[in-house]
Amino acid sequence: MTKSSGATAGKLAMFGGSRTVPRTARIAKWPVVTEEDEQAVSRVLASGRFTLAAHGEEEIPALEREWAAETGTRHCVAVSNGTAALTLALAAAGIEPGDEVIVPALSFVGTAAAPMHLLAVPVFVDVDPDTFNMTAAAVEAAITPRTRAVVVVHLHGLPADMDEINAVARKHGLAVVEDAAQAHGARYRDRPAGGLATVGAFSLNVSKNLATCGEGGLVTTDDEGLARRIASLRQFGELAGADTPRTYIAHVLGWNNKPNAIQAAFTRSQLRRFPADSLRREQNVRPFLDRVAQLPGFLAPHHGTDRTHAWHILRFRVVPSAFGLEDRYAGPLRVAVQRALRAEGVPAAPYQTLPLPAQHMFRVDSGFDAWPWKLAGTRPPTGGPDAFPAVFRVIEDSFAIQKAHLHPDAGPLLAHYADAFEKVWQHRDGLARLATTLPYTPPWEEASAAGAAEWESAFPS
Repeated sequence: MTKSSGATAGKLAMFGGSRTVPRTARIAKWPVVTEEDEQAVSRVLASGRFTLAAHGEEEIPALEREWAAETGTRHCVAVSNGTAALTLALAAAGIEPGDEVIVPALSFVGTAAAPMHLLAVPVFVDVDPDTFNMTAAAVEAAITPRTRAVVVVHLHGLPADMDEINAVARKHGLAVVEDAAQAHGARYRDRPAGGLATVGAFSLNVSKNLATCGEGGLVTTDDEGLARRIASLRQFGELAGADTPRTYIAHVLGWNNKPNAIQAAFTRSQLRRFPADSLRREQNVRPFLDRVAQLPGFLAPHHGTDRTHAWHILRFRVVPSAFGLEDRYAGPLRVAVQRALRAEGVPAAPYQTLPLPAQHMFRVDSGFDAWPWKLAGTRPPTGGPDAFPAVFRVIEDSFAIQKAHLHPDAGPLLAHYADAFEKVWQHRDGLARLATTLPYTPPWEEASAAGAAEWESAFPS
């Protein structure tokens, strides 16, 4: 990607200047749907075999074989969505009510909802503010006699320090589940995400780097017994296989978390282009991030030489000192910069404005949500800044770009985005002054208030 011809000088668009990103430079639709994808879906419609229970259905087991090969694992089980993938992985690993499962405090809510669906207790840990992932040291510090598993999130597509975390888990006899929902195709020390732990869980949500036409999930493992348990749990605890007639005999309590053949066929078609699309994304994103990294006021996403990044989401942090500001202005500065970038045409927006433990669902004391805490004899975490300082700081001083960079032809658009970042940096003095005068409420307080109002509106007390 070369630098675009867009002007970076002049007045900021938010103050009446010309917009950097042309209005004709639109975010392309994702996923890309080709004639081959449509033919794959039509093939299933013509077959009349839509589910696992349909005799002779081929798309679902074929997707499982192909994704197992992609991740370097012996087995893959397709399921209905990414959260189901995590839940089934934990259930098959033996997680029971009252057990503790360590999870990062910065992630999508499904990461911690999965153990709670099993009435297990999510134990939240802080993250590394540079990688946004949990660390082995944080995991070890959180282990108690009740700990049974660790869910490691490769947030935004960057693999966590798996060798170190696996070593801690082996020392304490814990199962490790990779939440690789955003990390399709990422590699760690030349091994694919999803093949780095006891079991891996992927989402095929329509927004993911590898998509389906709706919702889907994949679970990967080298353990044949674990794979058989996951396959059983996804269909009411039955034992029917791809070539085995269904008996409708439930051996354990399971779920109805089966995928459908149409979505499997769509993903198989997408998977054929996945390596080429991933390479194009790397070729587009890397020059954009390299240009932003030259600006001292921004911390751009990056990764070490021992791993790759899937670039599912691009999260940037602002550096107050580079703008001549004290650290206490990190939040207002992020707001000012975010507004400036949006006015220039960059879709900069907050992502995950609440740490997981601050979500209301983890703090209620009645109903199903409260049972994990009752079984464990503990109280839900408060989720305050003192408990998770890195997570709160990242939420306060960062913004993200989503989806705009996923299309393989996004290079020219990202060049315009780089122009906009450079223009905003040129106006850093004015933005610094603005940051010191902005009325400001921390994002977690805004989100908490908005959430309370939303719930009260839907379910008046």
